[in-house]
Amino acid sequence: MEYKDYYKILGVSRDADDKAIKRAYRQLARQYHPDKNPGDRKAEETFKEINEANEVLGDADNRSKYDRLGRNYHRYQQMGGNPTDFDYSQWFGGGGGSQGRVNIDLGDLFGGGGFSDFFNTIFGGAAARGAARQQDEMFGQVRSQNMSLDASQTVDITLEEAYRGAARTFNQNGSQFTAKIPAGAKTGTKIRLSGKGNVGSYGTGDLYVIVNVLSHAIFERVGKNLRVDVVVDDVTAALGGKVQVPTLDNNVQLTIPAGTQGGQLFRLKGKGMPHLRDQTKKGDLMARVKIRVPEKLTDAQRSLYQQLADLN
Repeated sequence: MEYKDYYKILGVSRDADDKAIKRAYRQLARQYHPDKNPGDRKAEETFKEINEANEVLGDADNRSKYDRLGRNYHRYQQMGGNPTDFDYSQWFGGGGGSQGRVNIDLGDLFGGGGFSDFFNTIFGGAAARGAARQQDEMFGQVRSQNMSLDASQTVDITLEEAYRGAARTFNQNGSQFTAKIPAGAKTGTKIRLSGKGNVGSYGTGDLYVIVNVLSHAIFERVGKNLRVDVVVDDVTAALGGKVQVPTLDNNVQLTIPAGTQGGQLFRLKGKGMPHLRDQTKKGDLMARVKIRVPEKLTDAQRSLYQQLADLN
């Protein structure tokens, strides 16, 4: 069985007082709490070790027993003993004041796996049955307080910025920092900046940057696609030809087939908005035809139109 160095886990000296232990525990627990590190298995294991160390060093009876064990264990090592052969039998069971705490099961918190074998063997009792932390109520306060410390700020960006990505500079809590807005962002996209919210007694909340994409004079955004009106003269619409279509990168040429009707849509693949979560992919650009007829005719034009009318 592996010996656990709880002082090393909390990063405190062996003569640290209760305040130093509590301060170290709270700082580490906030850093590695599962609410702050969703899905991070390494952070979960570290959080378990931190709580286990606090169960021992944060309780006078447990700490006293652990210190006696530690002295014997280190003396045994100094005499050349094999750590794996150390006799833990005299330390089985018992335990300190953790049985009187407001506790939860670490296994419940993480879906299995609470205290280590070392802890369960040495301290037994309620701890061996999975009763965990004195500080559970404190973390309920931390979660609710941190939620109230969260801040939000809406930022306006142009469609071009939404297409290419953008950045905004903020001043919060006396410091300046830059938030990156990814390409493909749309109105309502939230960007979480950890630890950039309001400051409170339990720490600092998060800042949520909420994106608002401004309307565009030419393009209409429809999900990941864009829509644009393309003016085609009546002759080109009737006989066919080529027209220039604007995109957010540059103009592209579109072939108009003979007999094109007003309102007809042409799809230009990959000329739309980037996908927010996979920017190697883009939506499409839908070009909608608007047929233009001349407002004023020359005598020659009028004659030709009259001949066309006679043919029809």
